Amino acid sequence: MKVIFAGTPANAARTLEALIAGPHEVVAVLTRPDAEVGRKRVLTPSPVAQISEAASIKTFKATKVDEALAAELAATGAALGVVVAYGALFKSHVLSALPLGWVNLHYSLLPDWRGAAPVQNAVLSGDVDTGVTLFQLDEGMDTGPVFGTVATTIQVGETSGRLLERLTELGITLLNQELPLIEAGIAK
Repeated sequence: MKVIFAGTPANAARTLEALIAGPHEVVAVLTRPDAEVGRKRVLTPSPVAQISEAASIKTFKATKVDEALAAELAATGAALGVVVAYGALFKSHVLSALPLGWVNLHYSLLPDWRGAAPVQNAVLSGDVDTGVTLFQLDEGMDTGPVFGTVATTIQVGETSGRLLERLTELGITLLNQELPLIEAGIAK
């Protein structure tokens, strides 16, 4: 299946790498524009852009997706979009641009910790359990029908950075499990 990947930070880049190595064809990537990094404020591509450009995948850099960009994404021939920490909400013209729509891999067991920083919030709040959720994107903030979840226990003393690494790997497993079902039209 042809997919578009949308994401920005390092954990999203790790997920993109797994998608590239898998059975699906990543035909385009959507990420945030290059940003100034470090004390010297060096203009640097996002971790996702670095992976996609190294793999010679068409890369779109935008803070929001207008109708023209949505049309360009649709023209790639992708059936589905996969979002991991892109950093912006999609409006209806984006959500309807691809035949199977867009799915989001979110690092909490929704409805817990919707929005930004779910991993950090889970650790700071002393949660015992968390996980990842794969769901169909709609216009709400981390709302939409859920395809699957994977739960995990937060280890005693585990940092949000280490937990994010574990959740990223669990999310990749969940994507590998659910994408063939979504492609076949039998995902529930």
